[in-house]
Formats: sequence, C-alpha cells, structure tokens
Amino acid sequence: MASAETLKTALRLQPGTQHVVVAGGVGDWDKHEQALVRQQIKGLTEHLDIAYVTDLAVPELLKRLKNLPPHTIVLLLSFARDAKGIQYKSSESGPLVAAAANAPVFSLYDVFLNHGEVGGYLSNLSEQGKVAGSMALRILQGEKPQDIPRVKGINTYMFDWQAVKRWGLKESEIPRGSIVINRRPTVWESYRAYVIGGISLILVETLLISGLLWQRARRRKVESDLVVTNDRLRESEGRFRLVANSAPVLIWMSGRDKLCNYFNKTWLEFTGRPLEAELGDGWLDSVHPEDLKNCLAIYTGSFDRRESFSMQYRLRRHDGEYRWLLDIGVPRPSPGGAFDGYIGSCIDVTERKLAEETLAGIGCRLIAAHEEERTWIARELHDDFNQRIAMLAIDLEPWDQQRPVSAVEFNDRLGHVRERLLDMAKDIQALSHRLHSSKLEYLGIVAAAKGFCGELAEQHKVDIDFRHTNIPREVPNEISLCLFRVLQESLQNAVKHSGIRQFAVELRGTEGEIQLTVSDRGVGFDPHDTINRHGLGLISMRERMQLVGGEISIQSQPGRGTTIHAHATFSSVSDSAGANRIPVVVSRKSH
Repeated sequence: MASAETLKTALRLQPGTQHVVVAGGVGDWDKHEQALVRQQIKGLTEHLDIAYVTDLAVPELLKRLKNLPPHTIVLLLSFARDAKGIQYKSSESGPLVAAAANAPVFSLYDVFLNHGEVGGYLSNLSEQGKVAGSMALRILQGEKPQDIPRVKGINTYMFDWQAVKRWGLKESEIPRGSIVINRRPTVWESYRAYVIGGISLILVETLLISGLLWQRARRRKVESDLVVTNDRLRESEGRFRLVANSAPVLIWMSGRDKLCNYFNKTWLEFTGRPLEAELGDGWLDSVHPEDLKNCLAIYTGSFDRRESFSMQYRLRRHDGEYRWLLDIGVPRPSPGGAFDGYIGSCIDVTERKLAEETLAGIGCRLIAAHEEERTWIARELHDDFNQRIAMLAIDLEPWDQQRPVSAVEFNDRLGHVRERLLDMAKDIQALSHRLHSSKLEYLGIVAAAKGFCGELAEQHKVDIDFRHTNIPREVPNEISLCLFRVLQESLQNAVKHSGIRQFAVELRGTEGEIQLTVSDRGVGFDPHDTINRHGLGLISMRERMQLVGGEISIQSQPGRGTTIHAHATFSSVSDSAGANRIPVVVSRKSH
C-alpha cells in the first residue's frame, strides 16, 4: 500500500488542492489500514486540511461526500463494514462513493477502479495473490518461512481516463508508464493510417511542384546576384587597391596555399622589385638569412592554426640596407565566412630597435662602471687599510715583554686589543670580497659562491648548505658576475629577514644554461607588496638578469618561506643588449 504516492499524484493532477477527505469503514482491516495511512501521509499534512470520515454509516457518508467544499479530493480506503455493521464488497462501496462525491475519488486498490474512481498508485491484488501462492508453494516444498525473502507490495499506477476527463484533471501529470483504462480513441488514432497516407501523397506532389518552381526562381535569382556580386567585387577590389597603394605601410595578402598573391605599391617601392618577383614565396629572397628560418616557422605555424601572428625580421630595402619590420598577419575570411588566406601589414621599426639597443648598451656601461668602481674601492681597502691594521697588530707584539705591576691585567688588555684589531682586518677583508670577489675573477663562479657562503655563515653564525652540479668550466664573465650579485643580495636578505638559521644554495648547469636557486623556510613575504614599496634589492636583481638575457622568479608567501630562482643561457649573452624587456616573474607559492 502506497497512500503517500497516491496522494502526491493526486496533488499533481489537481493543483491547488486544499482539502483531503479520507473515507473508510469500521472493520478490523479497515481500522488497520487507516492507521497505516495516517502514518504514511503524516509528512504531507502541513499545507492540507485532512479529514477522516471513517466512522459513519453509508447513507450519512454519502450525504457528507455530496457537500464537499471546492478544491477537495477523496481518498477511498478499505470499506468492509460501516458504522451500522452492514458489510460491503469493494464492487459495492466503490461505485457508491464515486457516484455520490462531488470531488475526484482516488483509491488504493485496483478492485476499486472502473466504477468512476480516478485511480492512483494501486495495489494489484491479483499479483499479490500470485506472490502469496508462490510463497505457500515454497513452504510446501520444505523451505522455512523465515528463509523466504519478503516481497513488498506490488503497486502500479492505474487511472480511469473518463474520470480524469470528468474532473478536468491535468492529464499531462499522469506518470509515465501508467495503465490508463476506458480511454476512447481519437479520430487521429482511429484513422491515422488513412490520414497519413493522404497527406503524404498530397505533400509529395506539392513538394515536387514547389521544388520545380523554387529551382527555376533560384536559378534566375542566382544569375542576377552573380552579376551584382561581380560588379560589387570589382568595385570593392578597386577601392581596396586604392587605399592599400596609398597607405604608408607595407601590405601583403596570401591564399589558402600559403603563397602570397598581392603586395601593395608601398611594399614594391620599399624592396625595389617588380610584383612578379615578389609573388608566391619570392618575397623570401629579401629576408635576412639569419631571420629566414624563424620567420618561416612563425608564418607557417600560425597559418596551420588559423591564428593571428606578429613577428619581427629584417627585409632588404631597394638600396641594399636591411631594415627591421614588424609584420602583423591576420586570417582573411571569404564572403561566405570560410578561411581564404591571410592579410598582413608591416611597419619599419629599425629606429626603435636601434634605440632599444642603445638604451641597453648604456645600461651595460653603467653596470660596468659600477663594477670598476667597486674593484677600485676593494683594492684600496685591501692594500691600504688592511695593511695598516696588520702593521699595528705587529707593533703591539713587543708589549708582551713588559712586566707591569699587574702582568695578568696587562696581558688580558693586550689580547683584547689584538683580537679586536684582527677582527677589524677580517671585516675589512670581507667587505673587500663583497665589493669585488677575486675568487670569481680567477677561480670561477663555483669557488666564489662557495667562499661567500662560508664567509657569510661564519660571520652570522648560520648554516648554509651549498651544492653545485654540472657547472661548465667556461662560464661567460657577465653571467658569472650577475649570478654572484644575485646570490649576495638573496642570501643577505634571507639572513636578515627570514628569522631562521638554515639556508640552501644550489648551482646547476645544463646544456648551454646555468641556474641559481636560493631557498629558506623562514617567515616569507609578499613579493608584490615588496616591489610596490620600492624594494631596490629585487629591482636590482631583476635588472641584472635582464642585461644577460636571463630571468629571475621569486616564490614566496608569508609564513611559507622563500625561493629565488635565476637562470641564464650562454647564447643569450651575445644578443642581450638588443633583447626585449624580460619582466620579473613573481608568484605566491608555498614550498
């Protein structure tokens, strides 16, 4: 029995229901069933007025059902006996209730159906009998009752189509797969085959005639449109050529075969070559040999992907001078929207390239002058002040032979003076090494980095784990100096701000490249906030890496430590002066 499902279905069929009247008898099974129903629909009573008329005689019950308020549905339960003790069969109580009620009647058993009731999620008594018989047969065959699995009630959605129409219920809300009885076939269902055959024949003939007429009209229209389109194309092409030839930029076009089929007058005047020599791939003859491979790779790759591109290459001018061009190409659609090749425009950016190279050269000279000044200061500190302090320490040595009244006190003072002087000499030597590393100049980046890590660890009483792998013997001086300065700045900042005493430094060499990594697990910081607050250390490291065509990344987050990674390729040193600006890569990331 599934009274809750029947009630939910009834509410969908008749939206706006406000009252539910539950009708039933007073027999033992009737009362048992009523208790189950109360329990099952308990959760649906919040917005409904549910009344139980289960203790009335049949005449009084029918009178009550004739005067139900609007927006009401009736739920008919088992009715074996009324209040006067009169017994009824389902074939008797069902028709009486359905005929008397002025609201749709829903039931719980299929035996109530076909008497004017609407239906519901009905218990199939015949199927239940089959299940009971099967269970009895298994018991007779020797199985124990407790070993036979319990079979839940067998229910099916069943509805009386005439009752649904009578009460104006929403037929579209009947659950899919429901059994619908007393449904009258429509005219369409009765004569569907004849109607479909006649309509199909008419449609076929109509389509044939319409197709012939449409084809003739379309042919005439296409012929007319072709004439107009050709005129417009010729006019549009003429306007395009006029604009393109008067434009101060070099313009080209190519077809779907990647071959160029148009160059404007400005291009031809720039190269000094006739159009026939430029068409196809002839324009490649004027591209600088060093730029040809990269130019072709960008052009063909973008062409295959059907995407816009921008590239720079040198093109020979009519006077033989190679000029830098910025070439921008975009896919060109046909009038129908299909891909029809590319159109591109070029501008001469030679002056801008020269200005960038000049600016980069100035930066290099400034750095070189800065390093020369550091070298001079380091030499002065080492050859002058350090020697003078050493001589002072030597001059103090004879004092040990003097015997004052308190020799112990004198010796203690003398030892402290000597120790302080030696510390001063050591500090000046460390400063000299910081300004200019002689190890870097004569022994290379590995020795210089290892020595600096050892000196810094001893000076600040910290632990620095230095490792190096596959560092080539010959590293360009510019890259060595740049990485050494980055190491100095990174480690000094880490020792000063990280709040810990363990640090890691790694130098790693790969084919044509060298990498530096400085990391700690300290307090970390916000790189963006530091740069915005004019962090000169980060900016200095970034500018140094730009000068050698390298890159630096800073990965840090408050409370998660810091990792600084710098790398440069040996091939980038030769052309780093003309390289584009390489931004510092900053990301917030935990170790």
